[in-house]
Amino acid sequence: MSADPEAALPIRLNVDDSDSPSDVVDALFLGRFATGEQPYSHSSSIDRVKKGLDLLPSGATVLRAARDDDRSATLAEGDGWTLLISRWNRGADVTVTAITEDLASTVLKEVTEGAQDEPEPQPENVSMGFWYVSPRRGPHRTTRQISAGTWDEVRANYTAPVAEAMDGLMKLTPDDISGRLLLLHGPPGTGKTSALRTLARSWRDWCQVDCVLDPERLFNDVGYLMDIAIGEDDGTAKGRWRLLLLEDCDELIRGEAKRTAGQALSRLLNLTDGLLGQGRNVLVAVTTNEDLERLHPAVVRPGRCLARIEVGSLTRRESVAWLGTDEGIGREGATLAELYALRRGTSPQAVPSQNQGTNEGLYL
Repeated sequence: MSADPEAALPIRLNVDDSDSPSDVVDALFLGRFATGEQPYSHSSSIDRVKKGLDLLPSGATVLRAARDDDRSATLAEGDGWTLLISRWNRGADVTVTAITEDLASTVLKEVTEGAQDEPEPQPENVSMGFWYVSPRRGPHRTTRQISAGTWDEVRANYTAPVAEAMDGLMKLTPDDISGRLLLLHGPPGTGKTSALRTLARSWRDWCQVDCVLDPERLFNDVGYLMDIAIGEDDGTAKGRWRLLLLEDCDELIRGEAKRTAGQALSRLLNLTDGLLGQGRNVLVAVTTNEDLERLHPAVVRPGRCLARIEVGSLTRRESVAWLGTDEGIGREGATLAELYALRRGTSPQAVPSQNQGTNEGLYL
């Protein structure tokens, strides 16, 4: 057996009261990889570990185990390999270093194969991914089950021209895709996000929807962009499409974006119909509160957009039909957010932003 991990660590490890035992375990794990004794590393993340699994392979010897308030770390070894297991809530990051690449891959597969616990799917739910940059793990993707109504259930939330445009979008198949950019624009509170949630349900047989929580960072960080566009093969490797959802990206796609956002706009366009997007089944959906006239012409040019839909308020007649009364509805009609506020008896200026049911909430 090789030397203890602390003996292999090629640097001096200084610890103070700001460090936790888990931080020490993380540092010790790097020793054999840093010295070249075990020069190969493979890693994987598990969103929901099945209950009762310790994620230790057969023959493992535990060297260190630490538990903090929100995380635990386990350092283990076997013949020619070292394993670090970092766990938080139901999730885990697993990293293996080994003397050969095949051994690292084999040990990781033994640990992670069958470890993912998938919740029982509900008919009204759809699986949605969420990308963000974690200070500890870098670019990271997690999944959640999101409730979403059917298009028939929510169609009345949209004014007639929007509903007619969305009819075709909801029935879209991979064979119908003619552009890679989906643009929903219009005032706040008109239901753009709610429509995309329903779209995720309508497309769930062939498309995985991933929401990018920090889109302002995505196109200014090449490593982050590459991880999302190329490095994440789950789904797309099996022929499934992915829809990247970028919300409220006004500064990225408005007319002066080329000057103010640097290379961000160019990278967005490159992902939708440039070299970066070639060979990848990736669509990009952007929501914005900007008027169409203020958007950059490169974004809205013919052939680039799969759909370009202005989501506006319901007319007065449609609003009265939706609410069942004309009380509180002006001559210009009302937005979806205002209608939900009137239904609850609250001020439209204080519309709750959290989901209150299958078809309520998230109507930005």
